[in-house]
Amino acid sequence: MKIVLEVTFRMGGVSYRGHRWEGDALIFNFERLGDAFIQVLSTMKVEVEVDGTPKRVLVELKTKDGRKVFGAFERSGVYFAAEP
Repeated sequence: MKIVLEVTFRMGGVSYRGHRWEGDALIFNFERLGDAFIQVLSTMKVEVEVDGTPKRVLVELKTKDGRKVFGAFERSGVYFAAEP
């Protein structure tokens, strides 16, 4: 099954690092490490092929200050998420 995720981040410098399953949740891993980033909204689109249908889609963002996990919602076959 093809999963499309569009994520809006509050700052630039984000890299996609893969995805993983935890139970019935599909988690997309992103990373923003470093000290200075441009303070603009940036959107990233990721498409992956997975086995099965997720009950939840989550985004995990690793930063130098820790990690954030936030959910995505589905609309017309595309999952959308925004960094809180």
